[in-house]
Amino acid sequence: MADVKKIATRESYGNALAELGAEYPNLVVLDADLAAATKTGVFKKAYPDRHIDCGIAECNMVGIAAGMATMGKVPFVSSFAMFAAGRAFEQVRNSVGYPHLNVKIGATHAGISVGEDGASHQCNEDIALMRTIPGMVVMCPADDVEAKAAVRAAIEHEGPVYLRFGRAACPVINDKPDYKFEIGKGTVVREGSDVTIVATGICVGNALEAADKLAEDGISAEVINICTIKPLDEELVIASAKKTGKVVTAEEHSVIGGLGSAVCDALAKSYPVPVMKIGMQDMFGESGSAAALIEKYKLDGKGIYEQVKDFLK
Repeated sequence: MADVKKIATRESYGNALAELGAEYPNLVVLDADLAAATKTGVFKKAYPDRHIDCGIAECNMVGIAAGMATMGKVPFVSSFAMFAAGRAFEQVRNSVGYPHLNVKIGATHAGISVGEDGASHQCNEDIALMRTIPGMVVMCPADDVEAKAAVRAAIEHEGPVYLRFGRAACPVINDKPDYKFEIGKGTVVREGSDVTIVATGICVGNALEAADKLAEDGISAEVINICTIKPLDEELVIASAKKTGKVVTAEEHSVIGGLGSAVCDALAKSYPVPVMKIGMQDMFGESGSAAALIEKYKLDGKGIYEQVKDFLK
C-alpha cells in the first residue's frame, strides 16, 4: 500500500468540522487545550466565535457541552480518547448519556498508534467504556473518507455519539464513487468464502492486506469494514458467518469489550461459530513508533495474516 494516499483520521475530523460549520450554524466545538493535536484548530480558524478552549479540564468541558445542548447547540467535545472517554467517563455517562443529550464526542489519538506518548496515553479501553452507556452510538472510521462521512452522520443524528480517530496516517480505502455511509451499517470490502475478518479503524486496511496474503495460500477471506460498533450491523456479520463458518475480529483496542466482544455477542445470540479476536490481549501498550507498535502487537497486515493462518489450522 506504499502508493496509496495516507491521511490521519484526526485530520479528517478537523476538516469535516470546518466544512460543516457553514451548513450548521448551531455547531460548536469545545477543546481541552489540544486544538493543534485534535485538529479542531481548523474549525477555530474558520469560526473563532464558535470554538471554546476549556483548558485542561475535560470533565468540566463535557458539562459545558451538556448545557449547550439543552440550549439547541450541537457541541462536539474534543480531546484525546484517554481523556474524553477515560477521565471524563462519569460526566459523559451522567451529564450526556443519562439525559440522552445531543452531544458528540470527537476522541482523537486512540489506540497504540499514539506511539511515543506511551501506555498512559494509548487508550485501548474507550470503545468498551462507551459501548456500555445506554443510547450511545460508537463509531471508529477506517480512513479519511469514512471519517468525514461519520462526522456528518453524527451531526445529523439526534443523540450522543462517540467518534474515535487516530493519530497516525492510514491508507484511504473508501475513495470510490459508490461509497455510501450509514450509521449502523457495515460494508463487505472484499468477498470471500473460507473465513470472515471483521475489522474496524486502521485494522480494515491491514485486514485487506492480510486477505491478499491469504489468497496467495489459497485461502479466500471475506473482509467486513465495521465503522459503527454500536449499533452493530448484526445482520451483515451473521450472514457472512453463515457463508464462511469462521470469524476473526481485528481492532486497535483491547479484545475485552470492543468490536470483538460486540461480534461475539451477536453470534452467540443468533449463529455461534468459532471466533478469534485480534487486538490488545489484556495488556497495556508501551512507548515506540506507531509502525513498530502495530507490528509488535501483530495488528499489521502480516500479523493479521499469521494469526488467521494459525486460527484456520
